[in-house]
Amino acid sequence: MTTPNSRPPHTEVRLIASSGYPHDVAVAARGVAWLKQHGYHTTNPDVLARRYLRFGGTDAERLADLHAIGTGVPHELTLAVRGGYGIARLLAQADFARIAEQAAASATPIVGHSDFTAFQLAYLAATGGITFSGPMLLADFGADRVDPYMWEHFEGILRDPAYRIDVAAPQSGGQPFSGAVAGTLWGGNLAMLCSLLGTPFMPRVEGGVLFLEDINEPPYRVERMLIQLQQAGVLGTQRAIVLGDFSNYRVTDYDNGYDMEAVVAYLRDALPVPVLTGLPFGHCARKLTLPVGAQVRLAARADGFSMAFSGYPVLPPVA
Repeated sequence: MTTPNSRPPHTEVRLIASSGYPHDVAVAARGVAWLKQHGYHTTNPDVLARRYLRFGGTDAERLADLHAIGTGVPHELTLAVRGGYGIARLLAQADFARIAEQAAASATPIVGHSDFTAFQLAYLAATGGITFSGPMLLADFGADRVDPYMWEHFEGILRDPAYRIDVAAPQSGGQPFSGAVAGTLWGGNLAMLCSLLGTPFMPRVEGGVLFLEDINEPPYRVERMLIQLQQAGVLGTQRAIVLGDFSNYRVTDYDNGYDMEAVVAYLRDALPVPVLTGLPFGHCARKLTLPVGAQVRLAARADGFSMAFSGYPVLPPVA
């Protein structure tokens, strides 16, 4: 953890409002203020005032946000404002090679999740560029109470090129694998992955470690999307699948005991690869920041698993 006295000169933050607009300007302002208090200064808060239909600006404005990634000072952090919907409109027009060249030259970490998953995976498919599935301005930094676990691991991985985490997550039915597997870490929001199937924006990752999360999706819809990925040949070619937070859904009497545990049990029976649960990631306050496209070593532990990451851009270390 960093302290005000140990922090280097402030980090500049470029916001990208590439999906929805801020639902509450007070929440957005609180997020900007919290980041500034902790050494992250927003350079373009004007994007927070943009509105066009349900989007954070016109398609041209939001596309310009993407094309501006990496054009600021070296090591500028790029942070998504929020999710919702909107990235799908931009993918066919995005110049991913240009974005990747700029991002590499400036060593800018790119962070977001939810709808932003579509950009992250398309960027990975087109260029091999690495981004971070992690917190966003509104839901995370604009919260009434910024989660200390989220902040610890956000700062941790963005300042450490060889970050490692231990996850205490006992597995229902016992540990599904032993030893360790390694490969490309990729994934994000389950619905966004499914939306990219059959398009040039879906990465073709084999032998990877796929992590997944979603919100507002009842278990049967989660299972249907997972089966779609299985039948498309995605799941069976991975070294492991790690499930994060699936929240804000409800089951009914009609489900008759069918729940997320039943989905996981079905998936484990259907796939030749280990399926783990309990990854602290998704539409939840307590989340990790995960480098999409980087390398990961996933190791089994008696009480869960560990993940060691490498090969991703970082901010300058704390002095």
